[in-house]
Amino acid sequence: MPRLSPFRGLVFDTAVTGPLDRVTAPPYDVISDRLRLGFLRASPFSVVHLDLAEGSEDPRDPASRYAKAAGLLADWERRGAVRRAGEACYYAYEMTPSRGGTSPVRGLICAMELEGWGGTILPHEQVMDGPIRDRLALLRATRTHLSPVFGTIDGPDDRLDEWIGAAAAGRAAFEAIDEQGVLHRMWPVHPDAVDLTHLADRPLLIADGHHRYATALAYRNERRRAEGPGPWDSVLTLVVDATAEHLPVLPFHRVQLTGPVPTDGSPKPSLEETIGALDDERPTVGIATAGPGGEITYQVRSLEGEAPAVRALHEELLDEIAPEGSLRYTHDAAAAVAALRDGDAVAAWLLPPTTTRRIRAVVEHDERLPPKSTYFWPKPRTGMVMMPLDRGPAPPKGRPRAS
Repeated sequence: MPRLSPFRGLVFDTAVTGPLDRVTAPPYDVISDRLRLGFLRASPFSVVHLDLAEGSEDPRDPASRYAKAAGLLADWERRGAVRRAGEACYYAYEMTPSRGGTSPVRGLICAMELEGWGGTILPHEQVMDGPIRDRLALLRATRTHLSPVFGTIDGPDDRLDEWIGAAAAGRAAFEAIDEQGVLHRMWPVHPDAVDLTHLADRPLLIADGHHRYATALAYRNERRRAEGPGPWDSVLTLVVDATAEHLPVLPFHRVQLTGPVPTDGSPKPSLEETIGALDDERPTVGIATAGPGGEITYQVRSLEGEAPAVRALHEELLDEIAPEGSLRYTHDAAAAVAALRDGDAVAAWLLPPTTTRRIRAVVEHDERLPPKSTYFWPKPRTGMVMMPLDRGPAPPKGRPRAS
């Protein structure tokens, strides 16, 4: 794994902004239009005003969404709505779902030195040019990582667990509950309290944030050519021990907007029974289509390819029948079916959850899954801590101050 370092985090001051519940958000790529409007209305300090600002998508336009985000972030810092930690630190991070039987997920947020794909950084999904162009324009404007890449290591790692547990034994300095009832808690950790050198030989699997990582690489290369080494050589990263934390890996369902739809499957009477019949190990997927009167028909189909099911689906069917740009992605099966009722789609392809073991098997064969194949859950909150990539003002003396 590349070098992990502490950093001077940029955090909201809740005395100015109000609770973190209202100003933090999920990663940009899982926010629907409806949720986006809700976040924008919830608070003038919502991080969504930065991450998905309104305005032109032309970076050359002085009124572009990117210029607005940069101006707003600078204004927030002048007003004290966000502030930089007194000195560099790590952040212990915990996500506790409200769903019964789901254990908390813990990790450490740090600055991870960037390296090209294929070394000790293991991607498992393909990336798309459009999101990278968008995120790069935003990063150029704000010079700030707003949301961490989510990376996993194979464990168990008792030392990492011990350090995070020691931090989590105290009162959390930062706390928020998200829309799905997940409790997010975060603690600054002084650099002297941890030693991460033993992780140097561990590969890190990018669980979530492939486009953010690719964007950070492109930005680093730009800034290096112009200015040499600097803070832009690292990316904000949450490191989680996947073995110890038993991470759920939920699917991204496919909404097919155009193209032919195969109809040779086994009928199912409802969405619930279709979901129940899905299988990742023996690839079995669901298909929902709408009839002339708007009635929804459900089927399940077994595939010939290898697990995970999303790979088998693309290799056997979707890469051939779904033209480029004709797929949309959602982790909500009901939302995928709703697109059929609204007349926006010709089919919804429903997928089962997978496992980190199956994902690593793909990576170990030097392969990648299609874009938007996995939905690691829960996800770290955008805005809980951000990482500026400028030199910043000289830090005051003393340890990192909690909010």
